[in-house]
Amino acid sequence: MAKQKKFVEQDFADDLNRIIEKYNELGYRDAKILKDSVVPYNDKTVDVYIDVDEGNKYYISDITWVGNTVYSTDVLNNVLGIYPGDVYNQKKLNERLTTDDDAVSNLYYNNGYIFFGADPVEVDVDNDSISLEIRIQEGPQATINRVIINGNDRLYEDIVRRELRTKPGMLFSRED
Repeated sequence: MAKQKKFVEQDFADDLNRIIEKYNELGYRDAKILKDSVVPYNDKTVDVYIDVDEGNKYYISDITWVGNTVYSTDVLNNVLGIYPGDVYNQKKLNERLTTDDDAVSNLYYNNGYIFFGADPVEVDVDNDSISLEIRIQEGPQATINRVIINGNDRLYEDIVRRELRTKPGMLFSRED
């Protein structure tokens, strides 16, 4: 990261948020900034003081899935890739459920379940352990109704349609 030449209040506030996010990734879900201060050191520099309360480091004690009928719990656990005993990382949990290329959501989206949702809930927090319940809403499978081609001025539309792998009547698949 480039060194800034000027202290910017908004950048400092964003940095404080990033500090807490980093603690959360390392399992410190209760981390908080107790106080912070910016003190002029000389006419060109400042000293920054940040007092952080890390809290306890948390681990996952158990993961249960509720509402899954299409895929078994074993399949979902393997795709999630987070297991009891792992450090509780909220960012990784959300990525593995929704945004990664091989996330749990893509397993459903690639099989027509575009109304899929996964809601992780902390059902039991005991000392340094958290039990998660991941609530699945699968919804109905969706099929492709129409394929509309816009902005094409170089090829005939039938050539574009011939090359498409997704056709009306097929199950929706994000990957396709």
